[in-house]
Order: sequence, then structure tokens, then C-alpha cells
Amino acid sequence: MAFRRRAKSHPLFSQEFLIHNHADIGFCLVLSVLIALMFEVTAKTAFLFILPQYNVSVPTADGELIQYHYGLKDAVTILFYFFIAIILHAVVQEYILDKINRRLHLSKIKHSKFNESGQMVAFHLTSVIWCLYVVVTEGYISNPRSLWENYPHVYLPFQVKFFYLCQLAYWLHALPELYFQKVRKEEIPRQLRCIALYLMHIAGAYLFNLTRLGLILLLLQYLAELFLHVSRLIYFMDESNEKVFNYWAVVFVVTKLFTLTLYILVIGFGLPRVENQALDPERGNLFSFLFNNILFRMSVLLLVCLFQASVMWRFIHFQLRCWRVYWNEQSSRKRATGTNRQTRPFRRDWGECWDSCTMYWLHGRHQSCGPVSPHQATAHAGNAAAVPPALCRVQGVSNRVVPWWGLSPCLWASPKRVEVLTCARDRVFSLYAQATMKTEW
Repeated sequence: MAFRRRAKSHPLFSQEFLIHNHADIGFCLVLSVLIALMFEVTAKTAFLFILPQYNVSVPTADGELIQYHYGLKDAVTILFYFFIAIILHAVVQEYILDKINRRLHLSKIKHSKFNESGQMVAFHLTSVIWCLYVVVTEGYISNPRSLWENYPHVYLPFQVKFFYLCQLAYWLHALPELYFQKVRKEEIPRQLRCIALYLMHIAGAYLFNLTRLGLILLLLQYLAELFLHVSRLIYFMDESNEKVFNYWAVVFVVTKLFTLTLYILVIGFGLPRVENQALDPERGNLFSFLFNNILFRMSVLLLVCLFQASVMWRFIHFQLRCWRVYWNEQSSRKRATGTNRQTRPFRRDWGECWDSCTMYWLHGRHQSCGPVSPHQATAHAGNAAAVPPALCRVQGVSNRVVPWWGLSPCLWASPKRVEVLTCARDRVFSLYAQATMKTEW
């Protein structure tokens, strides 16, 4: 299974070989794990890679319910879906984004940004649909009190734990993709900060047993990011569609307000009411007991508020800068329009008109000479007998011989020289009117 067609083969285990074949290598590793399921000896080990571990039977009113908690074996499962993410990344790049890029003919910088936004749209769209399904089926939206009631939420449903493992696997796979996709050095720090923030928030919600709050926050964040990258794709396809970013700006502000409200509601008001927050290693409560300390809880809330405030400040500063540039462009256009309306029609000096024009003097037959200087024109005007008949035959129009100043300048001059030719024609007419001898035309 080859994801990239290449014209030449690279040396085995070289840098280019690894870059061009990393998806094939990942597919071989995933396929080996799937083949191990077919044999009884290796099936138990293969299940460690595929299925979430640490399942526990929790008694309920309707019977027993199988739930999960976290542990060290989750790293093995994350590793398996790490290679799955690499394969899916290559599939989206090869069969969707590369085909679109061939039609758009983008520049190198826009090409890399288009690929980044295309990958993010595929991931965020899938994550929004998946996260919305989990939140609705678990009843976290219909019952907001469930976000902090019975905290810590040590035991997780299967779909919640599987969602978190896949999220961690995807953002971990984004680190080597910076090398595989040959991202520009200028873009690496920005993407590293983005990946580190996502990993920190997702892993923090998973380890501190704030998975319910984390699901709602991820849904809001991914929704805003989805609008951003969709707007970027539309803009790269047609740069006149700049107004699509206005929709992203509205969604961004709304989601940030909801995010900050949820943080204050859950951490500031919900968690202090929970009584049972003692350390219980057997239950798996290794980190969430820290929220029993008001100092730790307020520190977390303060850091979150400062981070959200900094994000909003950068967003507002960016929007003000864009509006300032837009209004400057509009004002300059208005000034240019007003200047064009007040400008008088352009007229050259008659000497420049003579230097710029070429007349056809016909002496019994059609022949052309070079430009007539003002001195020659004055000599002809002084000696009227020496003035030849300035005639011009209109080729392709009629066989009638007419005065050349009777012609429309558009017949024998480009539109840009109409003003020059008109000025020259008026000057010649003035010279011949001053002559004492009248010539019959």
C-alpha cells in the first residue's frame, strides 16, 4: 500500500526514505498488531494495543456497568492509535488535499497553510461530531450539575475514555508530522505551542478526573477552530471572500465567553461543594484530591482566566489592526477618486505634440517620413508655396483622399495618444489658416 508515488527510490533507512514512506511503515506496524489477533498466543498482547484497559464492574440499580479508569497501560493504547493517526493523516493528504492543490496552483507558503488547514478541518469536524455525540448521550448538556456532582469522576464510560485516548494520540502524532511534512522553520514554534497547549489541557482533564468539563470545553474549542480553518480554506480558494472570517470572529468570541463561564461555574462554585475529595490510591484518585485545597483551586482558576484574557487580548488587537488597515485603504481610495474628479483634462504643449506625432506627406504617391519638428513647421508656414498638400489616404476605409486633420485620431493612433494627436491637428490647422495662399483640397 503506497501513499506517495515517487519517481525514484531512496536509500534504505535514509532521511528521504523515512519521510516518503513513514505512512507505509506505520501501516505495517498496525497490520502486524491486527494479525496478532488471529493467534491465541499473541491475542492477549494485541488487545493491550487496541482496547482501553483497566475496566471495572460498577454495581448500579439496573445491574453491573463496565467502566474504566486510567493507568500506565494506556500508553500502549495511545501508541497504537498514534500510528493510526499517521496513516489517516497521509490518506487525507494524498487523496484529498494534494488533488485540490494541483488545481489551485498556490504559492509555496499558501500551499503549506492550505495543507495545515485541510488537515485541521478533517480532524476538528470529526472531533466535533464525536464529542457532541458523547456529550449528548452521557447527558452532560441536559444536566449541567453532573459536571461537578460526585467528583472525582474516576470511572469513565468506554466512549469517554476512548475519546481521550484518541485525542492524546492525535496531538502526539502532530509532533513527528512537523518533520515528515517539512514544515518551515518559521512555523514550527507556533505549531509547537499549539500542540503543547492541547496536550496539557487534554492530559490535565484526563489525569485530574475533569473529563466531563473537558469534553464541553473541547467541543467549544474545536467548534471555533473548525470555523477558522474552513474560512482559511475558502480564502485560499478565492481571496475575494474575506468576509467569511467575520463568522469565525463571532463564533470565537461566543465560545470564549462560554469557556470562561464554565471554568468559573465548575471550579469556582461547583467543586467547593463536593465533600469527598480525599486521596484514595486504590480508587485511582491520585491527583484530583488537590482540588480540595482552596489555594490550589483558586490558582488553577486564576491561571485559566489569565490565559483566556491573553487570548482575547490578542484577538482584539488583531481585529483592530485589520480594521485600521481596511479603513486606511478605504480613505485612500476615496481621496484618489476625489482627485480624479477634480483634475482637468490633460493637454500637452504644442511643441511636444509636434515631437510626438508622425504625419504622412504625400507627393503624388503614398510615402511616410519621420516626425516634423517645430522649425520645419515654421518654415513651411513662412513659405506657403513650399507647403505640400498634407493628405492621407484612409487605407481599408475608402479610396477618397481627405485632409489628415479631418481624420479621427482613432483610425491611425492608439487610444493613449488621442489627446496628443488632437493637439497636433489643431496646431496644423492654425498654421495653414495663417497662410496667405489658399490651397484647394
